[in-house]
Amino acid sequence: MTKKNQTSRRNFIRTTAAGTTALAFAPLAFSCKPKNAGSTFGGVPVGVITYSWRSMPDSVEEIIAYCKAANITSLELMGYTAEEWAGAPATPRWPGRDATEEERIAYRIAREEATKKQKEWRATVDVEKYNALKKLFDDAGIHVHTVKFAPANWSDDEIDYAFKAAKILGAGAVTNEIGDAACRKLGKFAEKHGMIAAYHNHAQPGEPGFDFEEFLVHSPANKLNLDVGHYFGATGKHPNELIEKLHDRIYSIHLKDKTGVNSEPANTNQVWGEGETPLSDILGLIKDKKWNIYADIELEYPIPEGSDAQQEIVKCVAFCKNILS
Repeated sequence: MTKKNQTSRRNFIRTTAAGTTALAFAPLAFSCKPKNAGSTFGGVPVGVITYSWRSMPDSVEEIIAYCKAANITSLELMGYTAEEWAGAPATPRWPGRDATEEERIAYRIAREEATKKQKEWRATVDVEKYNALKKLFDDAGIHVHTVKFAPANWSDDEIDYAFKAAKILGAGAVTNEIGDAACRKLGKFAEKHGMIAAYHNHAQPGEPGFDFEEFLVHSPANKLNLDVGHYFGATGKHPNELIEKLHDRIYSIHLKDKTGVNSEPANTNQVWGEGETPLSDILGLIKDKKWNIYADIELEYPIPEGSDAQQEIVKCVAFCKNILS
């Protein structure tokens, strides 16, 4: 088969699969405008993925306090934070990139033990319990737009639980790392629950032949949780070209500043404003086009001496506000 025929066949499969699914499921509509516009600038909701506070105490109550102090009103909530509040066995925290081999082994063992206990817990928990958690966020004026349960490897019952819990919390999406098996599986559950399955990328776009559309085609409920920092760092390409093309299939973006693939050091997290990711262009495009795309800060650069995650997140919010206001 020639390369031209291969491409034509791929496009045919992509088009017919999406068309067939769309007959049974209308694409979901949603609005990115939180009731409290505290951290919405120029119509763009700027929030934080709660993973950004991983170096600090990160219970629900502490995260709410951080948000109120910084007037942050939009969140992507880590699943373990929600579940631990609801009484689930705690998830061991990753010891970090500088962990010793012994620490990494201990983490893996603890993670396996916790995963088993959490599966048992999910089988018996009353999902309506999350109504009380939603009230805590509502009372603080915070909109949880996404929950990162990352449930692709869970049982079907657990995946149903994940979407039910996220929906109760007011979220429109459950997120997972992008991958063919995950996108084939979770999109169907998202359709069932009238929600979005949003997929996060790391460096995969830098791999030869990688194409986001091959993952999206499995369901109209599949959208992207596009990490523009990882995308730029792995490819060196301006993310706006991709955002222009797929904006209606992008649910949210993760913001970070990184060096490009050809820089020295390459593909490396930087303090915002010191890297090369075109954050101003990206946020400006979303603002100008008035697209429904959540923009979330993901703090990954090394925290400067004398500072902490909260102080750095406040700086990142101000960075975004300066661009968008």
